Amino acid sequence: MGQVQATTDTEVTLQNIQELYRKFTDECPSGNLHLHEFKKIFGVSSKSSEEEVAFIELVFKSFDTNKDGKLDFMEYVAAVNLVLRGKLIDKLKWSFKIYDNDGNGYLTNQEVRRIIKHLEQLESLT
Repeated sequence: MGQVQATTDTEVTLQNIQELYRKFTDECPSGNLHLHEFKKIFGVSSKSSEEEVAFIELVFKSFDTNKDGKLDFMEYVAAVNLVLRGKLIDKLKWSFKIYDNDGNGYLTNQEVRRIIKHLEQLESLT
């Protein structure tokens, strides 16, 4: 359903990592990507709906593996790699993690309803 298996045959080179680091440090001179910057990248502002804000915050938190409220370069690389080059199974696991609010490994009725609500919103945008 909209997920496509990325081709992971292309090896990531040192040059790719250096270029990504240059871009990261240009955009985030502090060495960290904060939530407000993350929201700006995805066009989420004070005019966005509560659902959009909540969803982008969930996505951000899913990439913030050390839970310090910011993405460092390694977390950023992991996020970019997952989104652009990740295997379908890894993307599905990540998607599940985003919606499993309480982290218990199961989706409650409320969590499933939220997924359906997000899907309906996406469908209405297209």
